[in-house]
Amino acid sequence: MSDPTDNTTQEPEERIPAMQSLLDNPFLLLFIGVTMPTVFYIIWGIMEVVTLPVAP
Repeated sequence: MSDPTDNTTQEPEERIPAMQSLLDNPFLLLFIGVTMPTVFYIIWGIMEVVTLPVAP
């Protein structure tokens, strides 16, 4: 007799897509959410300082 809970015919594990594993990690999302705006604001600030005219 065949047991319905017998797992001898296992299917191969599906590979989790990279984007799904990225979006499933809340700490990585928090890190990206804090780091990206910080980097953009720093770059924006440097661009503003560079474009200021020289005082006479």
